[in-house]
Amino acid sequence: MNLSTLDVIVFVCYFLLVLSVGIGVTFFLKRKQSSKDYFFAGNSLPWWVIGSSVIAANISAEQFIGMTGSGYAIGLGIATYEWLGAIGLLIVAKYFLPIYLKNGIYTMPGFLEKRYDSRLRISLAVFWLLVYWFVNLSSVFYLGALVLEDFLGLSLIQWILVLAVLSAIYAVIGGLKAVAYTDVIQVIFLVAGGLLTTFFVLKAISNSNDIFLGLKMLYEKAPEKFDLILSETDPNYKYLPGIGVILGGLWVANIAYFGCNQYLIQRSLAAKNIREAQKGMAFAAFLKLFIPLIVVLPGIAAFVLQADIAKPDESYPWLLNTFIPSGFKGLAFAALIAAIVSSLSSMVTSASTIFTFDIYKPIFNKNVKDSKLVFVGRIMSAVSLIIAVLVAPLLSSLEQAFQFIQNFTGMVTPGIVVVFLFGLFWKKASSLGALWTVILTIPVSLLLDLLITDLPFLDRMGLSFLILSVVLISVTFLFKKDGKDIIKTNKGIYKTDMIFNVASIIICALLGVLYYTFW
Repeated sequence: MNLSTLDVIVFVCYFLLVLSVGIGVTFFLKRKQSSKDYFFAGNSLPWWVIGSSVIAANISAEQFIGMTGSGYAIGLGIATYEWLGAIGLLIVAKYFLPIYLKNGIYTMPGFLEKRYDSRLRISLAVFWLLVYWFVNLSSVFYLGALVLEDFLGLSLIQWILVLAVLSAIYAVIGGLKAVAYTDVIQVIFLVAGGLLTTFFVLKAISNSNDIFLGLKMLYEKAPEKFDLILSETDPNYKYLPGIGVILGGLWVANIAYFGCNQYLIQRSLAAKNIREAQKGMAFAAFLKLFIPLIVVLPGIAAFVLQADIAKPDESYPWLLNTFIPSGFKGLAFAALIAAIVSSLSSMVTSASTIFTFDIYKPIFNKNVKDSKLVFVGRIMSAVSLIIAVLVAPLLSSLEQAFQFIQNFTGMVTPGIVVVFLFGLFWKKASSLGALWTVILTIPVSLLLDLLITDLPFLDRMGLSFLILSVVLISVTFLFKKDGKDIIKTNKGIYKTDMIFNVASIIICALLGVLYYTFW
């Protein structure tokens, strides 16, 4: 697929805009950065930057390609990941952020040490770094470059290098503030480019400029693709197990992703105050409602338009090539690049933060100078990019191994959520109970896989969460309590302001209408 001259001009303008914002934030707002500036934006981020940055970090090639492909194969049901994710953001904003911010928590492993002990902090810090390097960063590089390989005549490895350079320009030098403010630009391109794709495919379906007619015709031609709750007879039930999606394992994934994941929660920890952080998360939840318009509806449209593709994941590139006119294709292309680069930059920043504060400082140099922390952070950002760039091309020949790695991270998620939830909300939870929970996480998931071979992935996560909860509670009661009880709370800690409350009610009401309509 080749871009026209106009498309290239649009993309170059996007690149220059992002570059100028990133450099401007880095060098003009504050030339000499402290560690607080570099890693946590000097605790200065307003709500609109937080919300935009959360969405920009959240949406990547996996959503544009994977969820569009799932829209083609499954239909609207895959939107549950986004719509329940909106509720997950609100829950984390109301119940997690107040505790994190009141107790001066800046990294997720740091919380584990403050609540339990250093064993949990070090072990999970190492685990998260390995996941960032060998799964998250490398997979985004690979999937992003795989999609872009047909553009501009560049090879897979060349695109990986381009993405690395774009991410490094401001992530390595500027830190979180540069990443967050450029994410505002990224999310504008992401949403605008994504909506343009949806507009043109709906226009193709209706053969007019009436997008509402296009939506109506889309529903009429493929009503089976608009079921949010799949029946047991549906061939995709193993991916979205009916009502169990709403009541079961997806909540484990949501809490882990939005409440315990450094690269998403770090924006809120860098907020001006708790109210700004909560409004930012509510803004991100509101934007979440519209993501299926960008990544799911086009997939359903590709199904209705009988796309000439070999597999569902080819839906989005096919739509770009077939229906998006010159100039607008450059904008859609920029949206795809924006989604990839913003996720990469966020992961790099968070990997650097975890290494610097949870491994380097406590183990190698407890009395390190502030300027040295920034230096170490920049070095680790560069190292993270280099490792991921080296690993990413290997994924092309290890498709099944890659699937196994993704499945592996899902196996660990229930234990992490158990440790965090009980650490946050049950004062009796012991460090020994938390340690055994982490140790048994993978064995429990593997055992469930062996004993119940047809158990859907999300149901396995839910069942594993329940079993591991019993483990933590049992060990806590059977052995002497040894956890730290220094997490501060007070009676009014979960009180939220009117803006957050009204936003939450509106979001929940809209979701109620959507689920009632497409049940």
